[in-house]
Amino acid sequence: MRLAILALTLAPGLAFAAGSDSFDAPTPSETVTQCTEGLVFDLATQTCMTPEESTNDDSAMMDDIRSLSHAGRYADALAVLALMPDQTDPMVLTYYGFATRKAGDLNAGMASYAQALAVDSQNLLARSYRGQAFVEQGEIDLAQADLTEIRMRGGRGTWAEQSLAAAIATGVTYSH
Repeated sequence: MRLAILALTLAPGLAFAAGSDSFDAPTPSETVTQCTEGLVFDLATQTCMTPEESTNDDSAMMDDIRSLSHAGRYADALAVLALMPDQTDPMVLTYYGFATRKAGDLNAGMASYAQALAVDSQNLLARSYRGQAFVEQGEIDLAQADLTEIRMRGGRGTWAEQSLAAAIATGVTYSH
């Protein structure tokens, strides 16, 4: 098991990225590659504009949120998250937790993970990100508890499980 975790940390392209079948970082969206901070790429007009002006649907907005978060543009990700129509959606809450935590507000991030799990206790991504936050804080026992929950809920072999197991083993967490 430790060899598998070590292999995953040394070859992250072989594992699973959140929400996909790959450990690779998300492909940067046009928002990241073409737009300056504070703007998103509107698919209908093929231009950069403020998130409030964009006509992108929820799916495109979530793609941007993930891409912006991976690029370290947490304030931009949070601005797009604020426009999501269903603020109680477990994935919206999960990404609020991730972007907020990575932007430096651990308490707000942890509160968002808790809300996401209150809405959907099967949310393996929220458990993985929360567990990684525990690793960052040196709370390995709490991270291990989240890893156990992921496995008990059918998450063996998923990005959520493998990334948290790798974080526990190495102390290195993921940015996507």
